[in-house]
Amino acid sequence: MSNHTYTTSKATTFLADFKAVTKMGLSISVVFSSLAGYLLAADVVDFQTLVLLAIGGYFMVGASNVFNQIIERDLDVLMDRTKNRPIPAGRMTVTYAFILAIILTVAGLSILYSINERTAMFGAISICLYTSAYTPLKTKTPLSVFVGAIPGAIPFMLGWVAATGKFGIEAGVLFMLQFFWQFPHFWAIGWFLHEDYQKAGFNMLPTGKRDKGTALQAIIYTAWTILISIVPVFGFTGRLQLSVVAMILTLAAGFWFLYYGFRLFKNLTDKAARQLMLSSVVYITLIQIIYVSDKFIRLWI
Repeated sequence: MSNHTYTTSKATTFLADFKAVTKMGLSISVVFSSLAGYLLAADVVDFQTLVLLAIGGYFMVGASNVFNQIIERDLDVLMDRTKNRPIPAGRMTVTYAFILAIILTVAGLSILYSINERTAMFGAISICLYTSAYTPLKTKTPLSVFVGAIPGAIPFMLGWVAATGKFGIEAGVLFMLQFFWQFPHFWAIGWFLHEDYQKAGFNMLPTGKRDKGTALQAIIYTAWTILISIVPVFGFTGRLQLSVVAMILTLAAGFWFLYYGFRLFKNLTDKAARQLMLSSVVYITLIQIIYVSDKFIRLWI
């Protein structure tokens, strides 16, 4: 093997492991939420700030995921879904992963601080809660989902804070929307991965079982999500507003999401849980697109 081929192979392996250990798919979805929040709040879109928010947000989430995989490395070995991750598979040492997590934390928070100090503060809170509270609680209590929903709900409102430098009712509504959305999303994942999670002792479902009680709670939290999503149409959420047309589209997306919650309640199958999870991802993406599009359409007409 030539030196060039060897170097290329090493670089490809490093990139693949970096993507895995920082959970690139999840991190990109978080960046999308942050950018949507920024576009909702910004009077004038500053593309430099958008880039900084994207990079800082990715590093913030990436750092959380690396710390999480360091802490859970012995449990990840036990699960089919995670046993081939870089750390449990032995492709990345704990020391190397820890150094990477520190670099991502410092770089991410520094970049977010360059936007404004409150953005960095919420970024730091997200990393701290995800690593120090959510991760250790996963083997202790289903309430870990509640704790994990807090850092999980920060990205959407983080963009608003990045644009305005303050946390007000607008950012609060964006936070609550993504907070309540987390529950049906993660319970759906916890449902179809229940047996795998059990190998590592993770307790993710509210009743501890794949039963109608868990499905009912998913429906209830989906309903709360839908209600919160239309609050801006009533005009008491400051600069966060929603037109009647956008509200109708938001409700339509919400009822579509809710439909899959009822499907899970009726069928109690892994397939129904997967469909609920996929619909939750599509739903939150649609809501963010509707919110942002509605804002700019209202500005143009």
